[in-house]
Amino acid sequence: MSLDWAAIDRWLMGEAWVGSQIEQHLAMLCQRIGPRWSSSDDERQAAAYICERMEAAALADARLESFPLDTWEHGPATGTVIANGQVADGRPIDLLPLLYCPPVDLRGPLVDVGFGMPHELSAVRDQLPGAIAIVNLSPEPFSTPKPLADRLRSLRDAGAVAALVVERKSGGRMEYHSATEWRTSGELEHPLPSVVTSREDGALLRALAAAGRRFAIQAPSRTYRAAGTNTVADLPGAHWPDEWLVIGAHHDTVPDSPGGNDNASGTSVVLELARVLSLLRQEQGVAPGCSIRFLTFGAEEQALQGSYAYVARHHRTGPLPRLALNLDELAAGPIKGVVLQFPHLRPLIQRTLDTLGEGLQCHVLAHLDASSDWFPFARRGIPSALPWRWRFVGRHPDADFHHEPGDTADKVRPRELREYVGLLARLLLRLSQLPPAEWPANMLCVDDIEARLKDELGTVPRTM
Repeated sequence: MSLDWAAIDRWLMGEAWVGSQIEQHLAMLCQRIGPRWSSSDDERQAAAYICERMEAAALADARLESFPLDTWEHGPATGTVIANGQVADGRPIDLLPLLYCPPVDLRGPLVDVGFGMPHELSAVRDQLPGAIAIVNLSPEPFSTPKPLADRLRSLRDAGAVAALVVERKSGGRMEYHSATEWRTSGELEHPLPSVVTSREDGALLRALAAAGRRFAIQAPSRTYRAAGTNTVADLPGAHWPDEWLVIGAHHDTVPDSPGGNDNASGTSVVLELARVLSLLRQEQGVAPGCSIRFLTFGAEEQALQGSYAYVARHHRTGPLPRLALNLDELAAGPIKGVVLQFPHLRPLIQRTLDTLGEGLQCHVLAHLDASSDWFPFARRGIPSALPWRWRFVGRHPDADFHHEPGDTADKVRPRELREYVGLLARLLLRLSQLPPAEWPANMLCVDDIEARLKDELGTVPRTM
C-alpha cells in the first residue's frame, strides 16, 4: 500500500502537539514521585505508572521485567580539618560520595595534585603515601584528557588512601559522579574511596593543603543485592512482525534528584511516541511495517545494569533488532539529528532523515560510548543510536543539571519535547516501512567490538 507521507506527517506533528501528555508525565515522575533510585519504592512506582500508560496506549503485552541488581546506599558524608592532632573549629566541608564509594573513615595529610596528571603526581610523589589527594573532576586543559577513573587509579598506585574530587560547577553545587570505567567488566569496583567536594570548598582545601593540614573523612555506605525494574511494550508490525526497532530511555535517577532532564525528558518522549504511533494505527489505519518495542530501563545510573539485563534476557541468541534508539537528557537542547555507534547504517539513516525535510543530520561517534543505555546494545552487536542534540556544547544553560537536586521539571522545555516526539515518530515510522532487504547486513562481531573497547580504554570519547 502506498502511504501519503505528507498527510501522515501532518497528523503526527499535530498529535504530538495537540494531544501531548508531556506535562502530565513530567509532573508524575518529577513531582509526585520524585527521585527514583533503582530498587527503591519510588522507582517501582514510576515503572508501574509507565506500564499503565503503555497499556492505556493499547500496546501489546505491556509488562514489568524485574532483574537482580547490585545496588548501594550511603549516609551523610562529613569532613573535618585536623590541627595539632585535634579537630579544628570551622564550618562543615561540602562532601558527597561518588556512586558506589566504599565506606570511608580515615585521616591523612591533604595533598593537592591538580588534575592528577603524571607530571603533577611526579612533583608530589613523596607526599602521596597515606595522603588524601585533592584532584579536579575536569580534565587538564589542552592536554590529551585522561578519564577520572584512570587518574584515581594513578593516585591509588602512588599510595593515596582517598580522593577529594573538586566539582566543576560553582555555587556549592555537587553532582553524583562515577569513579569507575563502564567500558570494562569491573564497573562497580572503586580505585580508592572518593568523595566530591564543591568548587568553593575545593579552593579552601587546597589552601589548607598548602598549610600542611590534615583531614578526616567519614562516609558510611553499603552495597547489597536488590531488584530493579524495566518496562516493555510492543507495537506489532503489519508486514514484518518478526523484524524489530527498539526505542528506550532510563526512568531511574541518582539519589535525591527528581531527574527532570536526566531522564524524565527521555522517558516522557518514549511514552508519547508509543501513544502517538499507536493512535495513528487506531485512527488512521497506518501501522508500522516492522514491530516497534518501547522500553524504559532501571539502573542506568548504576552502571547500566537494567539495559544489560534486558539485552541478556532478550538478545543472548537469535535475530537482533535492526536499530536500538536510546533517549537520554533530551532537555539539554533541540534535536539536530541522529548519532550512531557504528557506521554501516549511516547512508540509510541519512536518506531517511532527508525525507523529513527538516535538515537533520546523521553522524557516527569516533569512540564507543558507555555513558548511557545504548552501550549494552552496541556491545552485543546491535546497531545503536542517540538523538544528536546540544548535550555537551551549546546546551541550554538552565538544563545543565542531571545528577543533583536541582534537576527539576522546570528545567525541561515541553515544546522541544513535542518536537522530539513528532520528528522521531516520523523517523521511526519511515524506518519501520523499509523492507528488510533494504537494510544493510549487520556484520558487527562481538569479538571485534570487545577488541575495539580494549584499544579505547584510557581515552575520553569525543562528544562533538
